Amino acid sequence: MTAPVRDTTRTARPTGGRVAIAAVIDVVLVLVFVLIGRGSHGENVIGGALVTFWPFAVGTLVGWLVSRAWKAPFALWPTGVIVWLATLVVGMLLRVASAQGIAVSFVIVAAVVLAVFLIGWRAAALAVRAIAARRG
Repeated sequence: MTAPVRDTTRTARPTGGRVAIAAVIDVVLVLVFVLIGRGSHGENVIGGALVTFWPFAVGTLVGWLVSRAWKAPFALWPTGVIVWLATLVVGMLLRVASAQGIAVSFVIVAAVVLAVFLIGWRAAALAVRAIAARRG
């Protein structure tokens, strides 16, 4: 009897470099979201960015921990979706808890922009990888 063949492409652990790249991309995109938002409202972009950024950064960290993103940092599901939802929900809850306030329109815009950013870059990476696999 022969041993079953194991699919190592799906279970291979990502390298530390890939994990770090994914984490940096997430954090940078959350920061870009904050900077765009502050700039579009005529607020001090740099001076107040940390106040706006920290709740969403904590949310991103929670998303990474809940999804165990280091196991599949480029995955749309569950990593991308969980990181997005945690960034949004935890970020909004921490804004309320720290008296920063939220408005329905802000929650909607944040949900859409963060989805495009945090899920979108993963979708783009997946598409590039699929195209490269077909060519090579």
